[in-house]
Amino acid sequence: MKKLSIIFLFTSLVLGGQAQQILSLEQCRRLALENNKQLKVSLMTADVAANVHQVAKTKYLPRVDALAGYQHFTKEISLLNNEQKKSLSNLGTNSFSQINNQVGQNLTNLVQQGVISAATAQQIGQAIGGISGPITQALNNFGETVRDAFRTNTKNVYVGSVLVTQPIYMGGAIKTANDIAAIGEEIAQNDIELKRQNVLFAVDNAYWLIVSLKKKEVLANKFRDLMQKLDDDVHKMIREGVATRADGLKVDVAVNTADLQISRLQNGVSLAKMALCELCGIVPDGNVRLADEEVDEFAIVYDASSMQPDCALSSRPEIRMIRNTIEISRLNTRLIRSLYMPHIALTGGYVVSNPNMFNGFEQKFAGVWNVGIVVQVPIWTWGENKYKIRAAKAATSIAEMELADVRGKIGLEIEQNRFRLNDANKQLSTANKNMVAAEENLRCANVGFKEGVMTVTEVMAAQTAWQAAKTAIIDAEIAVRTAQVGLRKAFGRVGE
Repeated sequence: MKKLSIIFLFTSLVLGGQAQQILSLEQCRRLALENNKQLKVSLMTADVAANVHQVAKTKYLPRVDALAGYQHFTKEISLLNNEQKKSLSNLGTNSFSQINNQVGQNLTNLVQQGVISAATAQQIGQAIGGISGPITQALNNFGETVRDAFRTNTKNVYVGSVLVTQPIYMGGAIKTANDIAAIGEEIAQNDIELKRQNVLFAVDNAYWLIVSLKKKEVLANKFRDLMQKLDDDVHKMIREGVATRADGLKVDVAVNTADLQISRLQNGVSLAKMALCELCGIVPDGNVRLADEEVDEFAIVYDASSMQPDCALSSRPEIRMIRNTIEISRLNTRLIRSLYMPHIALTGGYVVSNPNMFNGFEQKFAGVWNVGIVVQVPIWTWGENKYKIRAAKAATSIAEMELADVRGKIGLEIEQNRFRLNDANKQLSTANKNMVAAEENLRCANVGFKEGVMTVTEVMAAQTAWQAAKTAIIDAEIAVRTAQVGLRKAFGRVGE
């Protein structure tokens, strides 16, 4: 039981500390920028763009590739045809067959001419026949050896190589790709700034909405207190017989209406605070307090008279992003042209294979160094480059028209927010004057009611007029604040 009490006390202290959390506008902005998921996505996108730019820079450097492979063939490459192989295999047989035929013919001619006798010719023939067998076999074996020497043994081939490629001239494609990647980084940074300003704009509006509702809640409480005091006075007068029951019912209805208004404002404040917490990336809590909730008057002036629409053209991230798009479109046109220009690259490397062809078809690994130059020249593409260039130029024209359109809209946005700010300042000035009159009117009504020369209805009307005048001041103050935020947003300077 004692442990449970300690835990309950600790939880109460923590919850009490959370309930007393006070956030200023700057704290809300900082929390929103730290926790906004879309902004984090943009930051990661910027990191991607930076890495893409680094990739583009590597295209200037030599590229080194390694290749290794194995291939099995069902047949091997043959340098000899089948007839040549057969002739080599029977080299001795074929050779001595022709020799024996020629010798026999010659001996017959000699016998017929009487140069030698038939017996001598027979002896010579037997002698040649005795040595032809071994020589024939030796020549056949020699032919087989020559045939085997011409075998390539290319059924199983192993190949490996290292290739170095250095671009020399790519038609300007590498430089153009680097320029595009650099602009891609700028687009990513501009997108971060755009998201940042959108987040700050949303936070500022949510913050001042809460301040407005909270001040109206405080005003509603004061109005309810006035009504309750009037209700107590009227009921005393009813008991003394100087006021009617109808007067009491009128005041009761006004008190109940004031209570209902307070309840609605409290709910609105809680919901608005939850929405602000969501923007700030913290746990939604309707009990957080804002630093400006208790501030009676604000520093209003935001001088934008010296700022012209041209200033916004350099400050607005949307304008910078469209300009980046235009530049990328122009670079794309240049990139397309470069693809149809001659490309020159220097190559070099080392190739190794087994079997190798540097000492016959030797069954071991051997390699060779090589160096060369590669030139690629597009000759005929059926007008592909012309159509692509036309499309790229059209994209550039579209981006330029979008830029002109956005410029006009930004100029209109600036003038609208200037008008809103001037109008809000005028409303605030008028509301302050009306408040002076409403307070005097309420004072006179209260004095008259005490002296019996003013009715309950007149006092209620004076109190309602006082509340309306005070509400008009709150609305005008918040309108000035939101107009300031809108004007900063129009100039691309939210958060300054």
